[in-house]
Amino acid sequence: MDAYWAACARGELVIQRCTACGRRVHLPAAACPWCGGDDLPFEPVGGEGVVHTFTVVHRSFVGEFMGREPYVLAWVDLAEGARVLGQVVECAPERVRIGMPVRVTFRDELPQWRPA
Repeated sequence: MDAYWAACARGELVIQRCTACGRRVHLPAAACPWCGGDDLPFEPVGGEGVVHTFTVVHRSFVGEFMGREPYVLAWVDLAEGARVLGQVVECAPERVRIGMPVRVTFRDELPQWRPA
């Protein structure tokens, strides 16, 4: 998991790939959820995808996000085949749509998504 956060700090998005079955794994894990393999090196990905689904948060119970409402959390399907979670930024919540092309950006060393 340290490799994931180190890459984020460099402004690079990395995703694990199971060497046993070849599937992408995200969120970072110790074992592949599909085959149980435990060799999951991190590989850089392009950072482009489309919004799979999303929700607009109007009332947050997480201290760091309180007062920032409304904000959008989305599952994003990457071109490489992984589905990742993150906040959609640089876009009004009412403009976010399923299928919207997005690109990774980093804020406070966290991967987030902006319209492509």
